[in-house]
Amino acid sequence: MIRQIYKLGITLLVAGGIALAQQEAPPGPGGQPGLQAPPPRPGRPPMERALHAGPPGRWWKNPEIAQKLGLTADQQKKMDEVFQESRLKLIDLNASLQREEAILEPLIGADQPDESKILPQIDRVAQARAELEKANARMLLGVRRILTQEQWKKLQSEGPRPRAGMGRGTEPHPAERD
Repeated sequence: MIRQIYKLGITLLVAGGIALAQQEAPPGPGGQPGLQAPPPRPGRPPMERALHAGPPGRWWKNPEIAQKLGLTADQQKKMDEVFQESRLKLIDLNASLQREEAILEPLIGADQPDESKILPQIDRVAQARAELEKANARMLLGVRRILTQEQWKKLQSEGPRPRAGMGRGTEPHPAERD
């Protein structure tokens, strides 16, 4: 009985993690990235929470943000270079994570789940996720190093704003937590 509860718990935990990992960040107003992007989910890795100050994507290309921060053309070019250098690796690592999750799904959904196959596959999913998160953190750090201290503080101070119909914006900015 306890073993069945344990297996059910693992199944629910993994299924929830898979569903969470597949959610995409919504675009800013009008489909354009902007300063009103929601904060990262509280369950995100600490590095991403700490470095997440701008909206997802290439926010430095947004003229409004670039002007508010006082970004130079050279800074934008360097940020693009960091992004491009990381992009293919992030795509590959994300595909690897999805592949490992796809292998796990039928193992968990089997009529007679085999713990000896499921647990090692969970380890492979966790390792793939860790590699993806580390690569993402390296990219975010690369972009962060290009900003001046003043620009970084401005970017951090641009906390989430309420968006029509989204019910968001009441949560503190990640830099203000803890």
